[in-house]
Amino acid sequence: MALSEQYLEDDIHPIDIVEHLAENHDWDFDRLGEDQIAMAVEGQWRTYSLTLAWSGYDETLRLVCTFELDPPEDQLPRVYELINLINDQCWTGAFTYWKDQKLMVWRYGLALSGGQVAGPDQIDRMIAAAVGGAERYYPAIQLMVWGGRSPKEAMQVAIAEAYGRA
Repeated sequence: MALSEQYLEDDIHPIDIVEHLAENHDWDFDRLGEDQIAMAVEGQWRTYSLTLAWSGYDETLRLVCTFELDPPEDQLPRVYELINLINDQCWTGAFTYWKDQKLMVWRYGLALSGGQVAGPDQIDRMIAAAVGGAERYYPAIQLMVWGGRSPKEAMQVAIAEAYGRA
């Protein structure tokens, strides 16, 4: 039986689905409230922190995937240049850098207007895309920040498909 077959009701809360997925994948998670969950997902390069939050106001399921990054201050312009190059290759979601928190961030919002419902397969794919994107570009970020490569040179190591568990 497919995971999606377990959800035949239209009014299941998206965070309930995320919680079930986290249990199914054996991810560490904490249900922060009715509309929010935080998880730790182990990748090949590191463990990523994911937060998913449901906003009933604008009917959007928001996903934020983060990992720590504390580049030297003089590297920040190159970090932003690399983020622009990365985002040119991303069609779902986008990276940004939160300087104050020292976090590299992948953000994505799934609009479910008009009472649409996200199924478990769709939410699982959303999480996999976030972790996969982080895994794909993590080596390029490290190579540029700590290896002294230019953003364009660092992008050459961004592998086509990330391998790991998501």
